[in-house]
Amino acid sequence: MVEAGEKFQYTLPMQTSIANLIDRLGGPDAAAALTGVTTEAVRKWRSGNAIPSRHWPAIMAATGLPMEAFLEAPDSIPAGATAALVLADGSVFWGRGFGAHGVSQPSELCFNTGMTGYQETLTDPSYAGQIITFTFPHIGNVGANEEDVEAATIAARGLVVKEDISAPSSYRATSDLDTWLRRQGVPGISGVDTRAITLRIRDAGAPNAVLAYPADGRFDVAALAETAAAWPGLDGLDLAKQVSCTQSYNWTGGTWSWADGFAAPDAQRTVVAVDYGAKRNILRSLASAGCRVIVVPATADAAAILRHEPDGVFLSNGPGDPAATAAYAVPAIQGVIAAGVPIFGICLGHQLLAHALGARTYKLTRGHRGANQPVKDLVTGRVEITSQNHGFAVDDTSLPPGVEVTHVSLFDGSNEGIAYKEKRVFSVQYHPEASPGPSDSAHLFHRFVEMMG
Repeated sequence: MVEAGEKFQYTLPMQTSIANLIDRLGGPDAAAALTGVTTEAVRKWRSGNAIPSRHWPAIMAATGLPMEAFLEAPDSIPAGATAALVLADGSVFWGRGFGAHGVSQPSELCFNTGMTGYQETLTDPSYAGQIITFTFPHIGNVGANEEDVEAATIAARGLVVKEDISAPSSYRATSDLDTWLRRQGVPGISGVDTRAITLRIRDAGAPNAVLAYPADGRFDVAALAETAAAWPGLDGLDLAKQVSCTQSYNWTGGTWSWADGFAAPDAQRTVVAVDYGAKRNILRSLASAGCRVIVVPATADAAAILRHEPDGVFLSNGPGDPAATAAYAVPAIQGVIAAGVPIFGICLGHQLLAHALGARTYKLTRGHRGANQPVKDLVTGRVEITSQNHGFAVDDTSLPPGVEVTHVSLFDGSNEGIAYKEKRVFSVQYHPEASPGPSDSAHLFHRFVEMMG
C-alpha cells in the first residue's frame, strides 16, 4: 500500500515484455539512441520492468505496437491509487484523488509556476478549458476563503499537485481546499510527479488530458485516453461567452488593504469594462485608480458600450482562442476606437485589441503561466517581474504601421505589449493587477487614468 505523501510509479508496466521490447528495438544501445536516453537508463527499464510514458510514441512508431500494448490491465492499478491523469497519447499518471468525485471534461494540461495564490489561480476565468499542474509542491496550506477569488466559481477543470493537500494554517481560512473543491465540483489529484509533467509540456507542448477520480474506483484508461484525444483543443475555441457576465452591472470595491478592506476612493472617471472573463482584482484596481466601473458582457457591441458615455474602455482577460472571440469582439472594439475613446487591454483584451488593429495571434507551444515572468518595457528600459496566464500571443510581424511594440518577454522574446498613440489605445499581455503575483506593473492603471484625462 502506498502511504500518504509517497509518490507513485508513473510509468506503467507494459503487457509486452520489457526485455523483448528492448531486443525488438535492436538492443540497449539502439533503444537509447531512439529515445534520447543513456544506455544505463535502458538497463533500468529492464530491471524495473517499466518504460516512462514519454517514450511510448517513439517506441510505438519504431515497433508498430498499438497503444493497448502499453496500458495496464484493469486489475493492475497501483495500490493506494484513487485517481488518474490520462493524456491523449495514453500516458497515465496515477495518484490520490481529492475534491469532487468524477471525470473532468477533456482539457488542455498546463503548468503554473506561482508559489502563492492557488485560490486566485483556480478561479481565474482565463483557465477555462484547462487542467492546472502546480509546480509549487505545497498546495492547500492556506485553505480557502470567500475573499481571495477572482470569480464566483472555479474556471479550471481540475488540478494536479505533488504533495497531499495539507490542513490550512491561515487565520483567514474559512474552509480547507479539499472541501472547497468538493463544493465547486472540481476534481484534483495528488502524489503526482509534477516535475515530469512540467518537463513534458516544456519539451512537447501542452497535451490534451482527462482527470478521473471515480467514486467507485473503476478506470477505463483506454476510453479516457480516447476522450482526451478526440477533444479538438483550444485552437479555434471561443470560451469568453461561457465565462462572461450576461448583463451589465456596476462594480464596487477597490483593492484590499489592511486598514480599509476593499474600500475605493471617489470616482473621477467612468470606465466601461468589457468582460471576456474579467478577474475581480482588475476591476478592483480600476476602482482604486479612481474609476467608476461599469461591466458589460463580452458580446456587447460598440453602441452598447458607448451609451454609458465612458471616459475610457477596458478590455479584460479571458480564455480561449482570441481569433475565435475576435469574430464579435473586433467590430465592437473598432467602433470604440472610431469614437476616439481611450482603450486599455489586458491578456485576451490585449490580443483582441491587436486583432482590431489588423494584427494576428498564434498559439504558444507551452504558454506563460506564473508570477515570475520577466518583461522589458521598451519605452523606459525597465524590467518588470509580472504575473501571466496565456497560451496565445500577438504576432509582432503582423502589426500595422503606427502600432508600436512596447513590451517584450525576456523568456522567449514574444510580444507583451502594444500601443497606438494616435488613437490613445494600449495593452499588455501580462496582469498588472497581480493577484497573485508582484506589483511591478500596477502603475499601468494610473497610466490609463492619465490617458483619459
